[in-house]
Order: sequence, then C-alpha cells, then structure tokens
Amino acid sequence: MTSATLLHLDSSISPSGSVSRALTARFADAWRARHGAAARHRHRDLAADPVPAVGAPFDALGRRTERKGTLPLDDIGRLAEGPEEQREWALSRPLIEELRAADVLLIGSPMYNYTVSTGLKAWIDRVTLPGVHHDPESGEPLLRDTRVVVVAVRGGSYAPGTPRAHCDFQVPYLRAYFDRIGVAAEHLHVVTAELTRAADVPALNALQPLAVESLAAAGAALDDLAATL
Repeated sequence: MTSATLLHLDSSISPSGSVSRALTARFADAWRARHGAAARHRHRDLAADPVPAVGAPFDALGRRTERKGTLPLDDIGRLAEGPEEQREWALSRPLIEELRAADVLLIGSPMYNYTVSTGLKAWIDRVTLPGVHHDPESGEPLLRDTRVVVVAVRGGSYAPGTPRAHCDFQVPYLRAYFDRIGVAAEHLHVVTAELTRAADVPALNALQPLAVESLAAAGAALDDLAATL
C-alpha cells in the first residue's frame, strides 16, 4: 500500500471525556491500521497547543499578497515587511505546508455557541492567506484531491427539521470554507454526533435513546470512511 499522510486536528477544550476526541481517535486508529507502518499521522491539539491568533501584521501581509495575485510561498515570504510580518509568516507557512502535504485532513469540531471552537477558527485563519491553496501558474486548487473528514459534535440537535436547525453555524461554515479553498465537494465528509449532552442536561434526558443512536451511527460512518480513504 502506498504511503499516505493523515493530518489530525482536535479542537475540543475538554482534555478528557470529549466525544469529538474519542471519535477522531477511532478514525485515526482504523486509518493507521489500514495503511500500515508507512502511513504518517500528524496530530495537532488546537486546545492544548493553540495556534496563535492572526493580527494586524498578518492582515497587512495578506492584503499585499492579494494585490499581487496568486504567488509561490517563497514570494509571499519576500513580501513580508519588518519583523512582525516576518514572524506572522514564519508561524503560518509550516501550517500551510502541513495542510497541503496531507492526503486526509481529520477535524474534531465540537459546537460551541452554535459554531466552531476558537482554536479551530484560529487555525483556519492562520492557514488561509490569500492564494496559498491555489497553483500560482494554473490557478487550480491544490487541495482538490485532499479528503476532509469533519467530525461535528453537538450537545443538542441541529438536524434539518429540528427547532434549532437554523442555529447551526458550524457545519454550513465548514462546508463553505472548504469549498472556498478548493476541496472538491465529493471529498468533504461530515459526520455528526448529536445530543451528546442528553445524559447530563435534564431538559434533554428524554432524548437519550436518540443520542445513543446518533453516536453509534457516527462511529460506524467513521469506520466506513477509514476503510476507504
């Protein structure tokens, strides 16, 4: 089997008892078992080791880059003015290269206040300097063949038809983001586990059977994906 690379991001702020961490670990273990010793697995804990939030120097470099069009990474580095912009680029470039090198990107994304965690958002901002995920010569997306697995975990239910479906700014946001940076729609896989707080939130207690069903379905879907990606 050919060598493959998995980039595994966890963003739950809970170091233990996290459903999203348990599910991403389940996928990663199965994926590694399938691909064997040659497989490369890079794990980033975006809560324990957060990516620094971008600031004004990053914005300045991004605007300057965007005015030049799509550029090779070396050229972007040469556009950095002063130590603060150079530091921002030094923080960003390894993360961009790491993403571009991944065959599979696995994201554990618990829902916080209807959207993604601050740790995941910081990573997204940091790897999204204008043009870095498109070929400078052809303009083609460099991530068009990257497979992305999003494990979206929610304490309540936000499925279509539920009262809070309109409050889901987690999955639609991630779908829009990966579409924007060039991931093919057929390569973006979203697996949801809902009602994960049903056992400990009194208002949700009656929904525990649905929670068990949702978690089991999520695990099975991840097993299937690990067997094919």
